[in-house]
Amino acid sequence: MNEKSSVKTASSQLHPPGLYIVATPIGNLRDITLRALDILGLADLIVCEDTRVTGKLLMHYGVKKPTLSYNDHNGEERRPKIMEALREGKLIALVSDAGTPLVSDPGYKLAKDALEQNIYVTALPGASSVLAGLCLSGLPTDRFFFAGFLPAKQEACRKEISALKTIPSTLVFFESARRLPETLELLEAGLGNRSAAVVREISKLYEESKRGPLRELMAYYRKQGEPKGEVVLLVGPPQETHIDTKDIEKQLTLLLKSHSVKEAASILAEQTGWPRKEIYTLALTLLNKTL
Repeated sequence: MNEKSSVKTASSQLHPPGLYIVATPIGNLRDITLRALDILGLADLIVCEDTRVTGKLLMHYGVKKPTLSYNDHNGEERRPKIMEALREGKLIALVSDAGTPLVSDPGYKLAKDALEQNIYVTALPGASSVLAGLCLSGLPTDRFFFAGFLPAKQEACRKEISALKTIPSTLVFFESARRLPETLELLEAGLGNRSAAVVREISKLYEESKRGPLRELMAYYRKQGEPKGEVVLLVGPPQETHIDTKDIEKQLTLLLKSHSVKEAASILAEQTGWPRKEIYTLALTLLNKTL
């Protein structure tokens, strides 16, 4: 056995054929693990969301391996071909444009199919904007709920936020910079004026973390305009409160003597942490009773 074949045998024992889920940098290209570079260099094929994006990373580290795009648009067509290569004993690396694959990308279906067919699947931990955002948010990190992207349509977005309001954990969202002010407003209306953080451009030159109550952040981005770069939006868990509906009604009755419904709802939402929308609805009910 010559030296080249013995090296290949040793490598295949350490890295058996199968699907390798490889985390890649979310900004700074140096945020890649040595193990990730090993696998990318050994792979028979690198499956990625966008070959142009992954190509920049591979070029930076001098990795010359064939790539294949696999994304929401071509996933159904490409997945059988990738599965066939896995069954043939190929070592395939799966990467996303940035961060850990299977988080808000179509890699989940590929990994699921491979596992169901008893193909070797392993994950190489690395960069994650979810965890980095938590670290930079100043919000509780012991329990968190990743909610991904909220629906684009307002009514569906409101329903989703309403379903999340009782979760006793920090909420983590991905959001586009363009929709950020509108989403902050919807979150404040549905969850109350909770503590929050907007973290963007993680690990890049202009990394920024803005922290404050949802209403304050909304006002800031309405004034400043949409920020640049990728955004992770985090909202703190609901505050524990012993104020019940009867207490809210008493305070509303007093406030409505000198304030409009909108003003009274805003004041109580600020004081109690209750969702402004719920207080507004309760105030309307109280006014109708007095008519």
